[in-house]
Amino acid sequence: MGFLSRIRRLISGQTDIAGVVNVYAPVSGKIIAVEKVPDAVFSEKIVGDGLAIAPKGQLILAPIDGTIGKIFETNHAFSIESNQGLEIFVHFGIGTVELRGNGFKRLAEEGQEVKVGDPILEFDLDYLTEHADSLLTPVLIANMEDIQGLDKKQGNVEAGKDVIFSVML
Repeated sequence: MGFLSRIRRLISGQTDIAGVVNVYAPVSGKIIAVEKVPDAVFSEKIVGDGLAIAPKGQLILAPIDGTIGKIFETNHAFSIESNQGLEIFVHFGIGTVELRGNGFKRLAEEGQEVKVGDPILEFDLDYLTEHADSLLTPVLIANMEDIQGLDKKQGNVEAGKDVIFSVML
């Protein structure tokens, strides 16, 4: 969990996080094991555990109800925290940071409250297919130390409609 989230919870008196949170597909496509992402930061779960999606479409949606924490300046990745304290990190593709925002458009803002399925980013799949190293999009739990269990799904998913994993806090 991020330092600021811990401070916010301490100030509000909420010290424990508990429950089950369903995380929905932020992009449509096929679920791929995170270990197959061609970047060690993700495949070795340095950022956190989760999975990746081989994307289709043009929108990245909120995977949980919560507050957007950080949207990278290049609009290729963002973090979001649920009211229960779950922190999710979504990173579109590999090598996309080097594109300096080309192929992406921001549709939401940091600090914004969102619901599952709300649009966060728009992407140009044709442009990114040509210019990114990989389109695999990791969806990770950034605060694994607060997680009791993780049930990952498989197969094809539709953004905002299908659960990709359930997290036991």
